[in-house]
Amino acid sequence: MRFATLRLDGTEQAAVLCSGDRWAPLHHIDPRLRGDLLRLIAEEPSRENLANLAQAGESLAGEQFVERAAAVYTMPYRPTGKIWGIGLNYRDHAADLSADSPAQPASFMKGAHTVIGPGEPIVVPSQSERTTSEAELGLVIGRRIRGIDRRDALDSLFGFCVVLDQTAEDILQLNPRYLTRSKNFETFFSFGPEVVTPDELIGEGRLGDIEVATVRNGEIVRRNTVDNMMHSPEEILRFHADMMPFLPGDLISTGTPGAAVIAPGDRMEARVDHLEPLVNDVVGAGERA
Repeated sequence: MRFATLRLDGTEQAAVLCSGDRWAPLHHIDPRLRGDLLRLIAEEPSRENLANLAQAGESLAGEQFVERAAAVYTMPYRPTGKIWGIGLNYRDHAADLSADSPAQPASFMKGAHTVIGPGEPIVVPSQSERTTSEAELGLVIGRRIRGIDRRDALDSLFGFCVVLDQTAEDILQLNPRYLTRSKNFETFFSFGPEVVTPDELIGEGRLGDIEVATVRNGEIVRRNTVDNMMHSPEEILRFHADMMPFLPGDLISTGTPGAAVIAPGDRMEARVDHLEPLVNDVVGAGERA
């Protein structure tokens, strides 16, 4: 199943994709679900409940649907909890930075103030002369977890999403202890436009076969598959859930195959197999509308 939050009549409304490439706004199915996707995620719905919701969406009146081609996406939801990023999770990307791949996941946290959605501008901060943008596969937590088995890790997800994670790389190179600072400028975390449930994304295939690509101005900068991560999504979930509880709506971005140096005027795109691409234009400091 595929979920997104659309801009409708000046409001943000969660929706489920139905047959015929049409979005069914959830508040037409259940008035309690008015607003963004976090309202649904917070209920910790089962796969059966999500399937029933999608089936109910098929029966809406024609004028209540939004054609996929005409949809205006916002960020899937406004995070209120944890946002974790994973650094140097592909050996190739570690080599780009002349760094060793860590034996355990190298993680950092980002604030909710960094988050933007599809189509919103990425701002290169005035404090940085070398900012990068990185495509990543995102994990959306779907239920409260603490101390999980690796084999059950994907069952804890509401779904997967596409992420563009930004870094003030020159600030980080000054001192590795500046990681939090380099990652936490406004607009430094974009995600969307949709969240896709694990069964929908993986289907009859393998998560390891999913390819992630960083694209700048239409040209692929770097791509790689999930199989080539140092630490798999399952291991990242297990490792962090051993440290602390995770709640519905928490996000984990699993690392990038490679970063692109960005400048005002660039168009950044993150591509993940079987997911809608995420696109954000780059502007300079002071240019954000």
